[in-house]
Parts: sequence; structure tokens; C-alpha cells
Amino acid sequence: PAMDYVGLAEGAAEKMGLYRRDPGGWRGCRRTSEVSVSWRPSAEFAGNVYRGEGIVPASPQDVWECIKPVADGRRTKWDQNVKDFEVVEAVSDTVSVCRTTTPSAFMRIISPREFVDVVLMKQCEDGTMLSAATNVEHPLCPPQPNFVRGFNYPCGCFCIPLPGEPDRTQLLSFFQTDLGGYLPQTVVDSFFPASIAGFYSNLTKAVKALKA
Repeated sequence: PAMDYVGLAEGAAEKMGLYRRDPGGWRGCRRTSEVSVSWRPSAEFAGNVYRGEGIVPASPQDVWECIKPVADGRRTKWDQNVKDFEVVEAVSDTVSVCRTTTPSAFMRIISPREFVDVVLMKQCEDGTMLSAATNVEHPLCPPQPNFVRGFNYPCGCFCIPLPGEPDRTQLLSFFQTDLGGYLPQTVVDSFFPASIAGFYSNLTKAVKALKA
């Protein structure tokens, strides 16, 4: 039977909304000038869900331009954790099935990964832009021999406008990833906070370059 891609995408977006509204149980694990990272045990798999929150010095439109999950988007250029991103199937004008590959990381302890996700993009009434994703299977994406297949559980980003501050955006992001393979938990637990800090730092550089 065909997967209900739209239903799965909407379910992931609902989870994002729940995470956004639920302040309880998060434990801080890393803070930089750009982001504060916290985590709590995931309800979806035997790992953690990570929450990144920071203010990006750019308009919500510019931030969204840099992070939106689209073919030939800017993200592959600035996000060191995204090597390649392709849209496998456009399900509707807001939902698509995408394949992302990541380079080796953490001094090559983490080998290249591939992820197949259904992604939903939408704009909320308050002007917030949201992308939400979760892992799916797709007939055009059998596992590739040179990659370990990882799995994203409901994850995504909110670009939230700040009233009266058109050139600043609150970026709230949730990462919930089973990297797959046989990685020591200590490696996984150190990788994500560092990776999220890098994501915010590189995004800040990317929006500055976009405006330049």
C-alpha cells in the first residue's frame, strides 16, 4: 500500500507544534552566542530530541530563503551537514519526499549517511514559517551501498517573526535523528549539540552573505 505522505507530513508538523508549546523537561547542554541547545529523551525512538533556539540577524524571509528544503536551495552550500538534497517526489505544493545525504563527520567516525523524509512547508497565521519532516520509504529511494541509512523522527524549524524587529528572526529548531549504524552513544551525544551550534553559526554567516 502507498504511504500516506501528506498524513505523515501533517503529523510531523503537529508534533513540532507540541514540542514548541511544551517547555517541560528540556535540559540545556550547549550555549553559544548564537544558540542555546537543550535535549530530552525522545518519545519516538531510543535517543534524544534536541531543541535549538536562537535569534538570527535577518528577516524571516531571508532566514527561510537559506533553510527552506527545496531542490537547488541554498542549504547545501552553507550547511556542513548537508552534502546533497534532492526532491524525489512532489506530493503537493506543500509536501514533498526528499533524499538528503550527509558527509562523513566527527573526524570520520561517522560515515556518510542518507535520509529519506517527507517534508511539509507552511506559513502560519502569525507569519511564522515552518518546515517539518519525518522518515518515510519511497520506491525510488532504495538504500544505497555507500551510505548508512539514518532515520529522522519528527523534526523541523520554525522561523518566527519578532514584533517590531523586522531584521531579526527567532529560529526554533528540533532535531531527532537515529544515525543508524553502530555508533557509540557517547559519539552521538557529543555530535548533535556541536552540530546544532555549527548549524546556527553557519546559517548566521549565510544570511549575512545573502544580504551583502
